[in-house]
Amino acid sequence: MSYGYTLNLVSLNKSASARLLGVKLGRVCIKYGVPVAEVAECLGVSRQSVYCWFSGKTRPSVHVVARIEKFIIRLEP
Repeated sequence: MSYGYTLNLVSLNKSASARLLGVKLGRVCIKYGVPVAEVAECLGVSRQSVYCWFSGKTRPSVHVVARIEKFIIRLEP
């Protein structure tokens, strides 16, 4: 379930608001075992940005929201 993710990040993601797009992205990626490095590369951002989104610490900037939504759609069956 948490392939490549620390228990701390998984815990932070679970306790963060599911209404946040970055948290939703994190839940999908954790569920399907998509590595943070792959997410960051596909979205053209740093791994640190992805970690912060997954934990709900920060929100993605407006210019990356559409890419995140498309990424989530590709992962979800």
